[in-house]
Amino acid sequence: MLSFLYFSVRRAWQGFWRNAVMSLAATATMVLMLLLLAGFWIIQTGLLAGLEFTEQKVEVVAYLQQNATDEQIEELAAEIRQRPDVASVEIVTRDKALERFRQSMQAQGRTDLTQQLDSNPLFASLEVKLTDPSKLHAVGEALSPTEHPIIRNVINIEDLVDRVLTVTNILRTAGTAVLLIVGIIVLFIIVNAIRLAVVARAEEIEIMRLVGASDAFIRWPFVFEGAFVGFLGAVVTLVILYAAAEPLNGFMVEFFRVLPLQIGSLTRDLVTLVMGTGVVLGIVGSWVSVRTYLIR
Repeated sequence: MLSFLYFSVRRAWQGFWRNAVMSLAATATMVLMLLLLAGFWIIQTGLLAGLEFTEQKVEVVAYLQQNATDEQIEELAAEIRQRPDVASVEIVTRDKALERFRQSMQAQGRTDLTQQLDSNPLFASLEVKLTDPSKLHAVGEALSPTEHPIIRNVINIEDLVDRVLTVTNILRTAGTAVLLIVGIIVLFIIVNAIRLAVVARAEEIEIMRLVGASDAFIRWPFVFEGAFVGFLGAVVTLVILYAAAEPLNGFMVEFFRVLPLQIGSLTRDLVTLVMGTGVVLGIVGSWVSVRTYLIR
């Protein structure tokens, strides 16, 4: 078994270099298609991160009565934090709200408005971030003024959140569909490129059949050769992606308006995707192509 494996690998290596033009053409096609697949996968990852980042901005804002004491506010905040659909609760005091207002006006060049304030007209509030934006209504009900007299009113943005969730779900579905279509196209082109490389050596296969070579003797060198093509294409693709990693990450942050992606996790997934796709498609493409000749 080991001798046959060694023989198949050695013949595959010899066949790869003996037909260098077709082998390199198949490898170049592999690289281009893997770059296309990886590019769309990175865009899909950035899109999902951007949508998640957008959904995390959804929050419930409850304005408090002027006579609410610090103890009452802290007690209410602690109660809301215990809900499983609440990610965090921030207490915004009147002074902090005024400071935010002043900073906002200064950013817009409207310092005249802040200078005209003789007193602080703003209310203290609770800003509640959610684990799931669809839980907005439930959390809003929990902060109802009838349930908590220290609450003055709750900002109702349910219609806006419903529209945001509709758009994000559509984008998620569309992104997944596009990635799937691209994956099918990549699969077809790579397998077809390897098949063309095998077709160019049809006479070699026929000669081996005429001299009585078994199916395994013919098939496995081509299978390992396909694995070489896939592996080499994956390595070249990963080198190109590594060289483009820094500007690509900057583009993702700027375009999708999200924090830098988790590079460690993204890199592991990308290496697995590119390497696995390249090698598997190389093997499958060779197996299918040679099988056609063996059946015939």
